Amino acid sequence: MSNPIKILLAEDEPSLGQIIKESLETRNFEVLLCADGELAYETYKRENPLLLVLDVMMPKKDGFTLAKEIRKEDMEIPIIFLTAKSQTEDVVKGFNLGGNDYLRKPFSMEELIVRINALLKRGENENGNDIIKIGNYLFNVKNQTLVLNDDSETLTHRESELLHHLIKHKNQVLDRSFILKKLWGDDDFFNARSMDVFITKLRKKLKDDASIQIINIRGYGYKLIF
Repeated sequence: MSNPIKILLAEDEPSLGQIIKESLETRNFEVLLCADGELAYETYKRENPLLLVLDVMMPKKDGFTLAKEIRKEDMEIPIIFLTAKSQTEDVVKGFNLGGNDYLRKPFSMEELIVRINALLKRGENENGNDIIKIGNYLFNVKNQTLVLNDDSETLTHRESELLHHLIKHKNQVLDRSFILKKLWGDDDFFNARSMDVFITKLRKKLKDDASIQIINIRGYGYKLIF
């Protein structure tokens, strides 16, 4: 049997938390159960889980706040929100903060497990896929080329890295500070201006497909839509 996949579960209802933990552990998951948001954040930093399941309403730090803090450091870890809230604006808020999925209580364990497996599988596919379709373009991650019809254009390493991050988070806001620290090493003013130049270059290289847009979300970052 393969090593268990490590999941962080933040849930302040003891009985529900234990039920979820035991159910996931029978499916070869290692579950780190935390009863509040502060403990969940400390555990995330220490244990490096592969996926987060966060209750929205928690003491000390709620799930939305926790997700927002984690997204500043890690734009890629999958996040599933659990909540008793049913208002559409809460669902929208969860996705805008970087959530990948959303389950309303009460839910079945089978549904949660299906959602977890789908997110983990999607991450494997994205990480292992060297050819990515962007609108009418084909982006070869390994060769750092953009191909449209029979025309091929080679990207610089940084252009390729920046585009790859935008693709991974398409239709989501890619946090400006996160990507600056990830690719430039610092989010100072001069690096920020440099990134703006690279965004402009990518827009020009993708201009022959009008369905592709890289939108500047002022004060937050960039969003790739296609």
